[in-house]
Amino acid sequence: MMSKLNLFDFSQKIDYKVEILAGLTVAMTMIPESLSFAILGGFPPLAGLYAAFIMGLFTAVFGGRPGMVSGGAGATVIVLIALMKSHGIEYVFAAVALAGIFQILVGIFKLGKFIRLVPQPVMFGFVNGLAIIIFMSQLEQFKTVVNGHSAWLSGNPLWIMLGLVALTIAIVVFLPKITKAVPSSLVAIIVVFAIVLTLGIDTKVVKNIAAVSGGFPPFHIPAIPFNLNTLSIIFPFALIMAGVGLTEGLLTLNLVDEITGTKGNSSKECIAQGGANMLNGFFFGMGGCPMIAQTLVNLSAGSRARLSGIVAAFTILMIIIWGAPIIERVPMAALVGVMVMVAIGTFEWMSFRIINKMPKQDIFVGIMVAGITVWLHNLALAVLIGVILSALFFAWDNSKRIRVKKYTDQAGVMHYELLGPLFFGSVTTFTEQFDISSDPEQVVIDFKESRIADMSAIDAIHKLTKRYFEANKTLQLRHLSADCRSLLQDAATVIEVNILEDPNYFIATDRRYKN
Repeated sequence: MMSKLNLFDFSQKIDYKVEILAGLTVAMTMIPESLSFAILGGFPPLAGLYAAFIMGLFTAVFGGRPGMVSGGAGATVIVLIALMKSHGIEYVFAAVALAGIFQILVGIFKLGKFIRLVPQPVMFGFVNGLAIIIFMSQLEQFKTVVNGHSAWLSGNPLWIMLGLVALTIAIVVFLPKITKAVPSSLVAIIVVFAIVLTLGIDTKVVKNIAAVSGGFPPFHIPAIPFNLNTLSIIFPFALIMAGVGLTEGLLTLNLVDEITGTKGNSSKECIAQGGANMLNGFFFGMGGCPMIAQTLVNLSAGSRARLSGIVAAFTILMIIIWGAPIIERVPMAALVGVMVMVAIGTFEWMSFRIINKMPKQDIFVGIMVAGITVWLHNLALAVLIGVILSALFFAWDNSKRIRVKKYTDQAGVMHYELLGPLFFGSVTTFTEQFDISSDPEQVVIDFKESRIADMSAIDAIHKLTKRYFEANKTLQLRHLSADCRSLLQDAATVIEVNILEDPNYFIATDRRYKN
């Protein structure tokens, strides 16, 4: 049964001590973040912790790759804030469950593979923007509430907070140089916790964010009318949440692939993420997606299997049920220090070293994606805009690559040899190369170094054929590849073609003009 669920990867040796310690470290960093996101969205704090448990456990067991960590993420919470304010939490639970259905469908139809269309500059921008968000979110922990208003810490509380954060960072940085037997992040949290507890230092702790005590996630059917009006309300929120979650999840999967040198299963990840969100909708969770910060904490702690994610999820559940009094006293400074190091490790510093070697349009796309990610906190929108910009730049660049070489052979036939792709961006340049009035009666277009790519190219050939026919001249197409011939045949209602015996040569005519 275990092998069917793929709880562990028996193809490689698992260090159980590393996996368990990594899971404990992930749980420690996930709790305050899940609580913060729940409060940000106006949800009960336990809805964030339940999401961390359900998402973490389900995706760890059934997800697309070991090492990834899912939980109640800010990216998906932000999408649901408006619905929470307008219709309440019951509609949110319904939207989360519906988003899970959408994600399962994406996985079943294997649409997750389209994440490969995301160019590297977009990945750079996504990762760098996310690193900045992770870092900036930690600054909120340097604030306190005074007379109902948020204010920055000052005086001794500020210096204590800074000192404990610095100590945490120092342990995370220097401990691995002494030993890697235990995750440095976990050691840092324990050491700072012990110092604060022993010396009675007055500083901000987890309890200052919210209480974490509760029970097992209760089964709950959303109390909403099951009709088309309800569907019209939750449908857009569910669709956007599903898209945001899958975008962040699949990009995180690609990032883990690069770090570990292994290959994950995007379709499996989509289905697991969808199943986890469906459970959230019926077990009082706010939903979520893979969390890149916690995933990087997990990987930096040495985890390469599914066990760490399972340990993290059950740790969160045990803390909710039994361990809340202890965890609520963990200093926030220790968790801030760990997350600051995650932000530093997440940032693609290599992008600065190669920036002078990158094309200007790639630099622009990377900066644009990072800026949108930081400004709007909308990862899906940032990636979508980045992909669109990259596609437009690519199309524009290739539209200028088409070249035409002309010559007349001994038989008096005019030859046009094309270089470069014929598609919507290059058809204007292509059409301008022909001098129909001056050309002889027979004209050949040679596609040996070119190809017909889309409907715009077919339409351009159709119009050119018509113009030559009206001038009582014959247009022939030569050296078309198999896919180009197939494309022309499929468009027979637009342009009629006759394919001769020789597969590398055929004549394009439009017989309709003979009537």
